[in-house]
Amino acid sequence: MPPEESDLSLIIAHVVQKLKGSSLYAQLERQAWASLQRPEIRLESLKEDIKEFFKISGWEKKLQNAVYSELSVCPLPSHPAAPPEHLKEPLVYMRKAQGSWEKRILKSLNSMCTELSIPLARKRPALEQKELLNKWNEMGTDEPDLSLFRPVYAPKDFLEVLINLRNPNYENGDSLGFRTHLGLIQVPLKVKDIPELKECFVELGLTTGQLGIDDSTQVPPELFENEHVRIGQKVLVEQDSAAAQQYIRQGSPTALRAELWALILNVSSQPEDVLYYEQLKTNVIQHDLLVDSLIYKDVKLTASNDDYYFVFEDYLYQVLLCFSRDTSVLGHFSYNSASPPKSYIRGKLGLEEYAVFYPPNGVIPFHGFSMYVAPLCFLYHEPYKLYQIFREMYVRFFFRLHSISSHPSGIVSLCLLFETLLQTYLPQLFYHLREIGAQPLRISFKWMVRAFSGYLATDQLLLLWDRILGYNSLEILAVLAAAVFAFRAVNLMEVTSLAAAEAVLADLSTLKVMPLLQIFLFATVT
Repeated sequence: MPPEESDLSLIIAHVVQKLKGSSLYAQLERQAWASLQRPEIRLESLKEDIKEFFKISGWEKKLQNAVYSELSVCPLPSHPAAPPEHLKEPLVYMRKAQGSWEKRILKSLNSMCTELSIPLARKRPALEQKELLNKWNEMGTDEPDLSLFRPVYAPKDFLEVLINLRNPNYENGDSLGFRTHLGLIQVPLKVKDIPELKECFVELGLTTGQLGIDDSTQVPPELFENEHVRIGQKVLVEQDSAAAQQYIRQGSPTALRAELWALILNVSSQPEDVLYYEQLKTNVIQHDLLVDSLIYKDVKLTASNDDYYFVFEDYLYQVLLCFSRDTSVLGHFSYNSASPPKSYIRGKLGLEEYAVFYPPNGVIPFHGFSMYVAPLCFLYHEPYKLYQIFREMYVRFFFRLHSISSHPSGIVSLCLLFETLLQTYLPQLFYHLREIGAQPLRISFKWMVRAFSGYLATDQLLLLWDRILGYNSLEILAVLAAAVFAFRAVNLMEVTSLAAAEAVLADLSTLKVMPLLQIFLFATVT
């Protein structure tokens, strides 16, 4: 069998395996049985007739969307004999670095536990359960004393780990290349240059209509906006995930965005989804986890102080507390370089049969984590729908921003792409900032780790996230970070310290994302 066919058969087997455990599979099975009663289904052409029935009744489209959704997150097929950790991360030194980082996080969590004499988890007394249930929709009014709690880590701690990352098999010798000296990231990964990025983001070109540019008040809506909205409505009528993903590359109209994102992420709110969310809520009511205090603290430190997001404080608590209990999130660790932390039932330390994942979803929140949810609150007003969208966004994209891997959308590659773009296309600026001790990555890292949430105006952030979904890639974050430096280059060339450089780039809320991206990618001489 040729390698292409064997790869394809591996992918098909993987997708079939995943779908067999889904509610869609059970629904399709029920529909197939029910269709046998229909007069147009004949025994001699049973297979073809059922296929035709699925096509007419719309179930075929639902199956296509589910397959497309799996393919969007499905890791590329590896050699059949490759061990499972290769799917998580092919490079051994990356896996080791991620393992060491996880140990540090766990040590920080356990030391906080010991210092404060607080258990990792406890069952709430009946009275406390009742109180929490009564104030579920107004948890923001609660003011617990969190002064002793600290975030397990902040983005700057994570950056230091990435800066010290080295490939032990890669030795430049004494004749270090000039470029090797300049950037903070010193690992040899392949990243795209501007010609390759132009090819990748071709729909962002100067000749293509864009929401975020061509919908401004100076441009008559009949030139682009009206037609783009009409096509968007048609895409929603068709309920085609692949078409929605292609369409959103030019931006989503505000009125259609919530439905388009749900379609791309294959989130359709079924009664069982509402029930599942209620079960997670019940788990929150019944059990108190140490990470709950970390979530409270993070929301208070970030979103509650944000001019755009403070009104959504209650939603953030609901979504993030439920997220910490959701064991279905553990599934993404099969293609995530990270591994879920384990804890042991009291008195059974070291006995594997008494090991449990902690928190139940395997994700320890860090400083700024709640900002992944905050922008979605503008689009979804039912907590269960907001929850589903966030969970899907996390297991597709956001987890890559805080785990060490060689994936093109992983944070290491994004940092390297950002530094390479600046060094190649703005060498004077890069060298100047480096000389004054203001390495550009030290400023831009926090933007990329949060996917710019909390830094851009919300309408601009949503236009950026449109493109993340449209291209199924986070690389655009690094391109935008470089474009911001290019836009403020004249001012940055005047500064003489890191503090002054940070002051020039402190406020991004007035920036327009699409013009910056277009100018950097398509109007820069390469």
